Amino acid sequence: MSETDETLLLDLLNTTPVVDGTQRDTLEDAATGRDWLVAHGQEASDDEWRAVVDARDALQDVVRGDATAAELTPFVTGIGYRASLAGDGLAWTADLPAGRTAAARAVLAWDALRTGSPGRLRPCANPECRLFLIDHSKPNSARWCSMALCGNRMKARRHYQRSRQG
Repeated sequence: MSETDETLLLDLLNTTPVVDGTQRDTLEDAATGRDWLVAHGQEASDDEWRAVVDARDALQDVVRGDATAAELTPFVTGIGYRASLAGDGLAWTADLPAGRTAAARAVLAWDALRTGSPGRLRPCANPECRLFLIDHSKPNSARWCSMALCGNRMKARRHYQRSRQG
């Protein structure tokens, strides 16, 4: 998996943030969806936008544990790999289905993280947050999407609760 695919996956998962207490969808219409796809180096069509929104919803459910990986089947059906000689070995190129290449790349990136870095992709520990994180820390102990935002809020909340009890 490339760093670009990991970024695509995390950015896709995080397109439904909570802003001022209300969940937003930054891919809510075709125009913003196509702009998001272009910004991520993907084909910008209505089919791609619909597929990536559906894949996002399914991936969010799977990562949160609310659905099984079977929900991701529509996004990987028809994927094939081609081998070619590259230097001293082989290079593998994915043949991704037209109209859902970004969705397929996101699901492939999820699977690569699931198998290569188990437990590193997870929801933010702040129950009021809808974002996700990929923990790159050595001890795999990150809990929040952002230490400056959610982490600080949660620590301040716990401190306030402790100080009121004492």
